[in-house]
This record gives sequence, C-alpha cells and structure tokens, in this order.
Amino acid sequence: MPSNEHEITAPVDLCAPDGHRLNPSAKGWSRSILHRANLAGRWGRTKRWDYWAIQSEDFVIAVTVADIDYLGLVVLDWIEPHTHRTGGRAVMVPLARGVALPDDAATGRLEFTSRNLRVAIDYRDEAADLSAQWTEKDGSGGNLTASVAAPAGHESLNVVIPWSETQFQFTSKHQARPATGSVTIGDRTHELGGAVGHAWGILDIGRGRWPYQTQWNWGGGAGYAASGELIGVQIGGKWTDATGFTENGIILDGRLIKIGEDLEWSYDWDRPLDPWIVPTADRRLDLKLAPVHDRHANTNLGVLTNEVHQVFGHWTGSVPDGAGSTLRVDEILGFAEEARARW
Repeated sequence: MPSNEHEITAPVDLCAPDGHRLNPSAKGWSRSILHRANLAGRWGRTKRWDYWAIQSEDFVIAVTVADIDYLGLVVLDWIEPHTHRTGGRAVMVPLARGVALPDDAATGRLEFTSRNLRVAIDYRDEAADLSAQWTEKDGSGGNLTASVAAPAGHESLNVVIPWSETQFQFTSKHQARPATGSVTIGDRTHELGGAVGHAWGILDIGRGRWPYQTQWNWGGGAGYAASGELIGVQIGGKWTDATGFTENGIILDGRLIKIGEDLEWSYDWDRPLDPWIVPTADRRLDLKLAPVHDRHANTNLGVLTNEVHQVFGHWTGSVPDGAGSTLRVDEILGFAEEARARW
C-alpha cells in the first residue's frame, strides 16, 4: 500500500513569511519533525498543544499542555482501566497566560505551575522526561516521574493536513516509545514499565489553524507481532477526509510504513465499549479494538464545547509489513477515540 503523498526530507516552515497562510512547500509528511510552526496573527483560530500519554496494562496517565489562543488548558488525568478508577486535575487559563509552546516542537522545556497542578516536560535527544505534582479533588496528592525513550532511528508520523490556504494543521504522532517511571496518588504507587511489564509512550503534537467546528478519530497502540516485531499503530480519520493526506501509518521495528488511504472506521458512539473496527479497503490493515474502559468527557463553556469518547483496550488483527504482506497482532495495548469540538 504505497503512499502517493509527498515525503518531506528537509526542514521547512509551516507558514508563508507572513505567518498567516500555509506554505505550499509544507504540504506532505515526514519521518521526523521537520516543520517549524511559524504561526502569527489570526488570533482566535490558532491551536498549539503537546499531549503525552503513557499506557500500560493496568494504568494510563496523560498530560496535556495546550494554547488555543483565548484559553490555555493544562490537564493531567489518569485511569485504572480494569477498575475504572479515574482522577487528575485540570487548569484553565484565560488568554493562555503562562502557557507557551515553541515553534520548534519537541525541543527545550515546557513548564506550567499553578496552585493545584505543576507540570514539566523536558525534551532531550534520547528521551523526554515528564514530571507533575497535583492535588486530587479529595485533597490527596499526586506525583508523576517518568521518562519516555526516543530510541535511535525510531521514526514518527508527521504530516500537514491542508483544509485551505488559511486553515491547516501540522501534527506529529509518536507511538511505541518505551516508557518507565512511577505514579503515586495518595498512598498508592503504580510502577510504569521495567520489571512490571511494558509501558508505552504516546505523543501528539499539534500546531495549526482550525475551523470552528470539527470532528476527529484517533487511535494508536503498541506491542509485539506474533512473529516478534515491535509494532506501533497510528491511525486517524474524519478531520483528514478528502484532504489528500492522512495521519495513518505503522511503525515496524522503529521504521514508519506510511498509509496514504483513508480508513473505514466502524463503531457505535452510543455504545463505545462495543468493538471498534478499522480496516483499509484492501484489508492489509485490519484491526479491531476490544475496549475495557471508556473515558467520556463533555465540556460545554458556551463558545467552547468538546465531547469525546476515548476507549482503552487491546487491538487484534493484521498490519502491513511494507513488503506486500501482513503481520498478525494479538491483543496489543491501544486506544481509540472520537471527538466532537466547537473551539
């Protein structure tokens, strides 16, 4: 399943010199972050975020740092998928004061401090270090210390989705990155990775200008094929449809296999714990997620609304091997979501 999309192999600015219009040379995808998000002007429509998650069999923790122009959002949330215990802390900052994300993504240090939540993300060549301290709603304290490796040669999926000359998005998706660390909430500690089993880091970087109303699908996963290869799953939909570009691909032993066709997502919004089925037309990618937990969030702040079903579970099926055949995966960890937003 070769992709007809243009592969970018050298650094490029996302925007034209005015920082307002899409640079035509930025259209395409790459195996590492090559786009510089030189966004300027058009206040109110620009969105920037870094979203990190670490998923293990028994625990999921996520950290979001987002600037959507008129509001900053810094969120830490955690889930025990099998017990359905959840928690965390969210802070909203008017006009995104104190929330800054760089044009050169995944570089330097992101830091945010408020009374009930402190977050720091340090990007290094060989890893990203995540730390957070927060207060739960019941008054108990939480602490995260983790490191997500960036193994040499491990590729990511980076692509520009062009809706128009003035509405476009650069996204950088990272899957199957080994993670280690620990999370303490009150008197309970969860170890991540290492001797207790695999934990996988997930990174979603976004920089762009969005329409006010949108929907998207996103899914990912990591684990080992039946034949032993390390597999990372990166799939999406709705928001990319009919643009000529996708955020679909498989990471096979660290190498990206780009999928240039739209996927056929099948699931029930009203029954999110039913299977989520995602194939390509030729069935070389043919995956089914069996969810064990649904994280349903519904935010309504008038002009800003967002409702999401994000389900966690295990993927089973087949993925392309890049050589015309497929690899079997059985119950590898993963997630899928649909979001409906006005922002």
